Amino acid sequence: MPAVHRPGLRVGPGLTIPESELAWRFSRSSGPGGQGVNTADSRAELVWDVSGSAVLSPSQRERLLERLSSRLVDGTLAIAASEHRAQLRNREAARARLAEIVADALRPPEPSRKPTRPSRGAEQRRLDAKKRRTDVKRLRRPPHD
Repeated sequence: MPAVHRPGLRVGPGLTIPESELAWRFSRSSGPGGQGVNTADSRAELVWDVSGSAVLSPSQRERLLERLSSRLVDGTLAIAASEHRAQLRNREAARARLAEIVADALRPPEPSRKPTRPSRGAEQRRLDAKKRRTDVKRLRRPPHD
C-alpha cells in the first residue's frame, strides 16, 4: 500500500498543524485483537508540542494553554487511541481526536447572559396567584371563636 502524503493535520479553516510538529509513539494495546494484542504495537499515541508550535498565533497559543491546561504535560498534548485492532485505524482516530480537541479549545467563548427582569404584569400575576393560594388555605382552617 503506497504511503499517503499528508501536508498536515487540518484543524480548521485557518489552522493546519504540519506533520513535522507531530510525533508518534506506538505500544501494545490493551483493547481488542485476540492473541495479536500480545505481539502487535497497535496502540497509537500522537504528541504535539503546543507551547513550541510555530503555526499558532500568540493569542491562539495562550487560549490553548489556558483551556487545555489539565491535559498538557510540559506544554505538550498527547492523544492515545487503542480502540481499533489495526494501528492505522488507531492513528486515524488519534488524528481526528487531536483535531477535534484543538478546534474545540480554539472556539471563542460564548457571550455571557444578559440579565433580564420580569415584566410588571408578570410580577402582578405572580402576586395575585399567591394571594389566591393564601385565601384557599385560609378557608381550609378550622374556624376560631
